[in-house]
Amino acid sequence: MRRREFITLIGGAVAAWPVGSQAQQSAKSTIGFLGSESPDAWAGRLQELHRGLSELGFVEGQNLSVEYRWAQGRNERLPSMAADLVREQVKVIIAPGSTPAALAAQASTKTIPIVFEIASDPVELGLVSSLSKPGGNVTGVTTLNLEIGPKRLELLHNVIPSAKVIGLMLLTFCSASLGLVGLMSTGRTFGLEMHVLHASTEDELGTAFEQLKKINAGGLMIAADPFFSSHVKQLAALSIRHAVPSVYQFREFASAGGLLSYGTSFTKSFRTVGNYAGRILKGEKPADLPVQQATAVELIINQRTAEALGVTMPQALISRADEVIE
Repeated sequence: MRRREFITLIGGAVAAWPVGSQAQQSAKSTIGFLGSESPDAWAGRLQELHRGLSELGFVEGQNLSVEYRWAQGRNERLPSMAADLVREQVKVIIAPGSTPAALAAQASTKTIPIVFEIASDPVELGLVSSLSKPGGNVTGVTTLNLEIGPKRLELLHNVIPSAKVIGLMLLTFCSASLGLVGLMSTGRTFGLEMHVLHASTEDELGTAFEQLKKINAGGLMIAADPFFSSHVKQLAALSIRHAVPSVYQFREFASAGGLLSYGTSFTKSFRTVGNYAGRILKGEKPADLPVQQATAVELIINQRTAEALGVTMPQALISRADEVIE
């Protein structure tokens, strides 16, 4: 699905970015964007992506054209969308935000350069040979979201120390999840009883929150997945409606009314993806661009939601937060 109309959301910001000498060229380069989620919550991330491209002299609408494909949280659509970008003969495929998108892009071509942004180990997944020397046609950025999953659970426990039962929401078809063992171990350390809940449709999200009542869960941790990221507004609304303090990795969750978000800041990682795409368009090879590791994380607290839920935020936590929504 082409989403050129989405350009209007970021067009104003793009117009103000510095334009290098390459932007004056009349010839346009076409790149592909393979997104697992929907564009609604991606304005900020795309802004940073285009900022990274503009730093290398590539500005959409001037000397750059972008073919957008959005899976709307349905990972099964990614292979056909990746194949479509290959047929379009794009110069670079950007696959940010999810492992399924990166793997679908890799499976679709061995020649078109691919730049990913994922939370998993790209070496373990077979995307690259090593972080320092990727080899092949794939490189990108890896984040700490899996590694800091236990910290996310610890933060939730600090906010609701009296809770003894915590729900962990996973996709319906997931019998296990990357990082699940670490989360369960962290839960036992704090004396928490962890219950896994499954959902992969909007109706199942509501059902999962009903189950939280039955098990007397005092809080909820939502596992990272493009489907959940595409439904952060619904998840935040359900958390408030069912009075369940919840935490997710992306700031969009807290911005939408979720209690807490704790995860990688996309400002640097998406700008790096844009930089890498620009460098490849200028002639560099993915095999020579080492995988970057994003280490900056941010804690967002929604104080309005805390008050609505009757949760008293520890002052120490408020003091260390990167943003408090009041």
